[in-house]
Amino acid sequence: MATVNAPSSNAIQTSSGKYGSALAVVTTLFFMWGFLTCLNDILVPHLKPIFDLNYAQVMLIQFAFFSAYFFFSIPAGKVIDWIGYKRTMVVGLVTMGVGALLFIPAASAPSFPLFLTALMVLATGITGLQVAANPYVVVLGSPRTASSRLNLTQAFNSLGTTIAPYFGSLFILSGAALTLDEVRRLPPDALQAYRMNEAASVKMPYLGIGLALFALATLIGSVKLPPMSTAEHHGAETGVRTSIWKYRHLVLGAVAIFVYVGAEVSIGSFLVNYITQPTIGGLTAKAAAQLVSFYWGGAMVGRFIGSAILRKVRTGIVLGIAAIFACALVITSMLTAGHVAMITILLVGFFNSVMFPSIFTLGIAELGPLTGDASGLLNTAIVGGAIIPVLEGALADRIGLHHAFILPALCYLYILFYALKGSKPDVPSNA
Repeated sequence: MATVNAPSSNAIQTSSGKYGSALAVVTTLFFMWGFLTCLNDILVPHLKPIFDLNYAQVMLIQFAFFSAYFFFSIPAGKVIDWIGYKRTMVVGLVTMGVGALLFIPAASAPSFPLFLTALMVLATGITGLQVAANPYVVVLGSPRTASSRLNLTQAFNSLGTTIAPYFGSLFILSGAALTLDEVRRLPPDALQAYRMNEAASVKMPYLGIGLALFALATLIGSVKLPPMSTAEHHGAETGVRTSIWKYRHLVLGAVAIFVYVGAEVSIGSFLVNYITQPTIGGLTAKAAAQLVSFYWGGAMVGRFIGSAILRKVRTGIVLGIAAIFACALVITSMLTAGHVAMITILLVGFFNSVMFPSIFTLGIAELGPLTGDASGLLNTAIVGGAIIPVLEGALADRIGLHHAFILPALCYLYILFYALKGSKPDVPSNA
């Protein structure tokens, strides 16, 4: 298998002066895909009454988005093999721009299937971006501080997820939308006019987003980024295995990514319903939605703090401690009520913060020229964000939402196992 952008082993070290500018440029990518991913939370309540959708139907928004990781992550790893990391980032941004512009004909129709198509194209670009940018940040400097760098860039990803709901509320949910019952009482002509008017509110925001993505693609394409070296990794010279599936710590890491994203999205998706329950917060939906920003904001703060801690403490230890606290907080929320249950579940976001970058760094450790393909596998596992929330929803229908959080708690227990045992690379052997 061809090495991915593999110059001499000291290629990046000789360009140490470029680390700051290169990291700053790549960090903008993390912000953009976090921002666009979290905008889905605004599209769900916006499109539901427009197209008279039930909850199962409107959740196709998340399925369309997260399924892109399943279908396109491993192909994106192959694209990296063909054209390199920097060009893959550019292709990802251009694809995202096309997806954003597709919202305009989807709103003009208006057509829910076209919205789903636009989301799929947008998420395909984000998938390529993640597969390229995550491992690039990991090797852009000393291996000892790789988790610290990735946590820092992921903090700006969380900044995007924190800002997006406010942006969406200003520019997409600014109109006085009708309730579902009111929509159903409209005569056909008025219904079509209402749908076109409400759907049109996404045109200008996504047009601006599309243009910004094309501009960012031009910027990334024009700047000189240090080449990614893979020759310095163990296994690139001797004993490398020809298949990523032969690396136990990578495969177990993919499972860890699956359950982590699933747990994080599950909790975030059901927070409003959870907090509005009389036994928990008894708040209105609007007030509960405002508190959700603390969940995502906690992840942002945690990643800035985690970036500093990971310069001094081993990644596996930090990940294990975060998993213990996250699991304990979820169980505490399940076993209590009122403000205690509400605050403890919101605090989980803080301990989620270091999980993705830490699991990712541990998963691609010592993979050398297979790093690009390994990144593709790990990003494929993000599909857990589509599957586990559905399972938790089915569980909530049977035992109640309060106790359905046992599923994320089990996810955090697996992450603890991975941090302590499953993340340790085994000795390479010829295959």
